[in-house]
Amino acid sequence: MTPLDPARERTLGGVYALAAYVLWGFMPLYFLLLAPMGPFEVVAWRILFSLVFCALLLTVLRAWPKLRAILRTPRLVLWTIVAGALIYVNWQVFLISTLTGHVIEGSLGYFINPIVTVLLGVLVLGERLRRAQWVAIGIAVVAVVVIVVGYGAFPWIALTLAGSFGAYGLVKKQIGPSVDAASGLTLESLWLAPVAVVQLIVVAVTGGLALGAVSGGHTALVLLAGIVTATPLLFFAAGARRSSLTVVGLLQFVAPILQFVTGAWILGEPMPLERWIGFALVWLALVVLTIDSVRAARRPRRRPAASDVAPVV
Repeated sequence: MTPLDPARERTLGGVYALAAYVLWGFMPLYFLLLAPMGPFEVVAWRILFSLVFCALLLTVLRAWPKLRAILRTPRLVLWTIVAGALIYVNWQVFLISTLTGHVIEGSLGYFINPIVTVLLGVLVLGERLRRAQWVAIGIAVVAVVVIVVGYGAFPWIALTLAGSFGAYGLVKKQIGPSVDAASGLTLESLWLAPVAVVQLIVVAVTGGLALGAVSGGHTALVLLAGIVTATPLLFFAAGARRSSLTVVGLLQFVAPILQFVTGAWILGEPMPLERWIGFALVWLALVVLTIDSVRAARRPRRRPAASDVAPVV
């Protein structure tokens, strides 16, 4: 077997990670194509079709033994259940924000996510923050206050997305490499399948299902939800294994930037002065956090802390 070229592998890892973040960045446009289907029906189909796609993927990759090994480990099973609950909250709130004209606020959540991850490192893992990290958290808190007071609305979508995504990433760190991306998404979708079925029943009884009732093209787009969900996850898993934490950490801002551009310029969502100020403060906090992380990564003989890079799903 030909030995792998480390430089080529790192470059390839960066390309894979970038592809994942670009796909995540433009994902709101895909889900907007599913209108008039509501967010609860979209999430339900997303769960079920992700399960189907992952089952096919495991069959093609002959990876079912990995899944069975995970199921024989109660600790890993419990963590995948927790991960499933967190990603359900994240998906549901993300779809609500996308389909109700709040794409910009959704992007704010993913901008805040790295800061939430750092904070979780302190509260849950008992890590000690560097001075610059405390400064970044303080600036982010001021940003939220500015948005609440100046814009007159509590950014619950942004904070829920940031919190659920940060906690999901923390769970993934607890699982570590014991659960690969395909097996993890399969199990998370499996645990959520009963919730999806109940959700579809409620939607069918209260307003009727949109799947198959709009057009053939619309139905095809809904059926692709599993592939659309799994593809960036697989790209990210491939990239994270090959690239450095610093590169992955810097690339993570591609997705919320693209979501912000989508909401502000493509969809024309309002950006009053108060919201610009709040976002500017968040971006300042991210600059401080990023510079500090890059400097810390360059220090010799230092193992990266869990809070140095925010994981992305």
